[in-house]
Parts: sequence; structure tokens; C-alpha cells
Amino acid sequence: MLRTNLSTHPFYNERAVHAAAALVAVLVVAVTAWEGVRVVRLSRYKTELNNAIARDRNEADRRTKEAAQIRSGIDQKELAIVSAQAKEANQLIEQRTFSWTHLFNQLEAALPEDVMLVTVRPDFKDAETHINLDVQGKRYEDIDAFWDRLEKTGQFRNAEWTDVTITDEGLHKMKMKAMYTPGAGR
Repeated sequence: MLRTNLSTHPFYNERAVHAAAALVAVLVVAVTAWEGVRVVRLSRYKTELNNAIARDRNEADRRTKEAAQIRSGIDQKELAIVSAQAKEANQLIEQRTFSWTHLFNQLEAALPEDVMLVTVRPDFKDAETHINLDVQGKRYEDIDAFWDRLEKTGQFRNAEWTDVTITDEGLHKMKMKAMYTPGAGR
């Protein structure tokens, strides 16, 4: 016969605890498997990248050696001649595209009544255009007014005056060199 009283021992429902523990264990296994798959994928990706880096370095080394061979085979005198010819061709292109009409329109608009242009000569160097002008005027103030008007267009700057003389007729004669930037200040 049974001598214990069943009512004195509490009855525990352990199914919920076991189910929760099983669920946690399944989650841990799933996360571990997912992380394992990621580690394998990233390892493969790292291997592919390392192979690509090695391939690219080998290609760069090969190209560097080829470039050195090509450079050593170039005749420096011939290269200097070709470079000079290319520079001359570029200057001819700049001269060809130079707008004389625009320049003369600017000069005419700025020219005071008592000032004459004797010579206009552009000089093309290093993608810059310098304009050389020989100017005559009755008074120095008239020539100065001419320069002020040119400067206000925004297309002429850094003027240098040289050879300031007075002719036998009493005219002030000057040579001017200025940087010319067509289209600036419009």
C-alpha cells in the first residue's frame, strides 16, 4: 500500500520547460549552421579576391616591364623632334581658331578718337594669347583711356608698356603687351 500522500508533492509540468529548451537548442543549431555557411562563403570570396589581386599584380609587373622596354627603345632625339612638331602643330591650330574679328571689334570699341593702332600682333604660347600693340596718341591721357576701356572688357589684363617715345610730330608712341582672354568678362 501506498503511504505517501500525493497531494503533498507538487506536480510540475515539465513539458513547457523541455519545449523551450528544445526550441533554444534548435535556434542555436540553426544560427551556428548559418554562421558556418557564411564563414565558408566568405573564405571562398577571400580566396577569389586574393587570386585576383595576385593576377592583377602579375599583370601590372608585366606591363611595367613592357613599358620600360618600350621607353628604352625610344630615341630621345627623335622624341624631342616629334614633341617640337606637335607643339608647333598645336600653335598653328590655336592661330587658326583665333578670332581676329572679335579682337578687332574689342579694340575698335575701346579706341578713343585721338589714338591710332599702328601694329597688332598676337603671340600664342602655352595656351595663352598675348597681344602686342603699337599705339600712337596725341596725349598720354588718351592712350591711358584706351587701356582703361580695354581693361573694363575683362578680356585684357597684365599690360606692360615699353618704348614710350614722343615723335617729331608730337605724338606719344607706346608699345603695349597684354594677356588676352577672348570671351572673359562677357
